[in-house]
Formats: sequence, C-alpha cells, structure tokens
Amino acid sequence: MENERVILAIGRIERALSRIEAAKVASSDPQTDPELEKRHAALKEEMKQAIHTIDGLIARQER
Repeated sequence: MENERVILAIGRIERALSRIEAAKVASSDPQTDPELEKRHAALKEEMKQAIHTIDGLIARQER
C-alpha cells in the first residue's frame, strides 16, 4: 500500500515536470521572461531533489 502511494506521487511529479518542459519548449520565444526562466530552473532543481529523496526512501524500504 505504501509503495503504491509513492509510485502515484512519483507519477504526479513526472507529469508535472513534463508539462513544465512542454510549456518551456512551446514558449521558446526570444523574448522569454528571465524571471520565469529563474523560477523554472529553481522548480526543476527542487523536483530533482524531491525525486532523489523519494528514491532514497524506496531504497531503504526495499532492504
């Protein structure tokens, strides 16, 4: 049951990252807002850290 919740959370994170990346590609206008670029980079880094944490939790649970 706990693994299912983690898997669902990872799926939601992956879908959110996909939407962010798709929006970034779609808005590759040369006049892109630099503040938006900074926020995107910060969010992407935060998501990477969250996924790393989740991976660690899964690895510990599998032991």
